[in-house]
Amino acid sequence: MNDLKLKDFSIGNDQSMTLMGGMNVLESRDLAMMVAEKFKSVSEKHNINYIFKGSFDKANRSSINSFRGPGLDDGLKILQEVSNEFSIPTITDIHEPNQAEPASEVCEVIQIPAFLARQTDLVKAAAKTKSIIQFKKPQFLSAPEMGNIIEKCESVGNNKITLCERGNSFGYNNLVVDTLNFQILKSLKRPTIFDVTHSLQLPGGLGNAAGGRREYLLSLAKAGISQGIAGLFLEAHPDPDSAKCDGPCALKLEMIEPFLTQIKQLDDFIKSQEALEIS
Repeated sequence: MNDLKLKDFSIGNDQSMTLMGGMNVLESRDLAMMVAEKFKSVSEKHNINYIFKGSFDKANRSSINSFRGPGLDDGLKILQEVSNEFSIPTITDIHEPNQAEPASEVCEVIQIPAFLARQTDLVKAAAKTKSIIQFKKPQFLSAPEMGNIIEKCESVGNNKITLCERGNSFGYNNLVVDTLNFQILKSLKRPTIFDVTHSLQLPGGLGNAAGGRREYLLSLAKAGISQGIAGLFLEAHPDPDSAKCDGPCALKLEMIEPFLTQIKQLDDFIKSQEALEIS
């Protein structure tokens, strides 16, 4: 298994839970600090390895009128301040090859969005930074096909890779999560993360924006964590109904404590079990 060292912890399917948590798009500096502080305090309390997530740009919004974020320069300044203030690593997504290098100077983990994970030039540009690269599994790909994306990343000498499950398209405006995908992704010998937030999207469900089903966050997160994976990807907002992006999928910030309490207990239990080979 290819565990990845990050600051004072390791990301791995057999390691203690890693949480990539934060907000969808960086709406403001003050909101980012509020969200990071909450995630950091709860993660420390429950011995969860924590990475703050925030996007400086959401280039794949449904509508031309949708809020996209502060942009590369201002967004990276916010991420740097969060990292400095709370002494935590950060993750952000990029959409264009020229964003890879500046993002890697601030963020320890670079994320390739699901829609773009097959874009060879983007994958190679991210990989050349030597940062950890997280690939969201596209909604339109099977889990075994992620092996091709791994090969692209490794072709330029970077094998620091995490794979992120986020559901598959199921007809129009719907996603489903096949729990077998977790074991298939793990068989590729990379840490596997579950993006429970975006797995609950209803893509284009509101016509000009994505809908969502946040009421199922806890049950779906438990299903993913029960598969013995590296960790969880989770977005939260103090008022999800007024969030500028993906509010219908976001957890209320006040629910972080009880939510993560149950998830960490389950992660500890699953990883304490003896592995059995069944053939």
